[in-house]
Amino acid sequence: MKKIINYTLIIFLLSFALLSSTYAASAKEIDIRVDATIEIFNERVKQGREFLANAKGVLVFPNIVKAGFFIGGEFGEGALRINSKNVNYYRTTGASFGFQFGAQTKSVIIVFLDDEALRKFRNSSGWEVGVDGSIAIADAGAGGSIDSTNISAPIVAFVFGNKGLMIDVSLAGTKYSKINK
Repeated sequence: MKKIINYTLIIFLLSFALLSSTYAASAKEIDIRVDATIEIFNERVKQGREFLANAKGVLVFPNIVKAGFFIGGEFGEGALRINSKNVNYYRTTGASFGFQFGAQTKSVIIVFLDDEALRKFRNSSGWEVGVDGSIAIADAGAGGSIDSTNISAPIVAFVFGNKGLMIDVSLAGTKYSKINK
């Protein structure tokens, strides 16, 4: 039984890796999706535009796909923006174990509010949440607004999907790696 589980895990992870590399987007495609994701964010979150304008950097993943059957994986590509310009492209990957079944997509915007946090992220060869840095998941409140005076974390993430912002989402164990486009 243990061998069957191990083989299933290996086949699932290899399939997911192959699938994710097949759907790799071009730089232009990522740029268009990042623009659209930021626009959706600004429409859904009051003071969102002002909040992003005060950021040192904004890492945007327009479409992260997560799928699992007891063993899960996720994949997405995005861009790091500094002063409203894409400066680098990144891939996000993650694996999870436990009771899970199905698939979902989400968008993630990670906002660097501190120069040192942004510098550490940019200088890493592969940055993992919970190991290389902590990310506070922002709650946009009932009215979809944020109060930047109450946010003291150096890195804040917003996770949302088709139905609006998701609350109580964990990014622990997610890895971000720079890619060439």
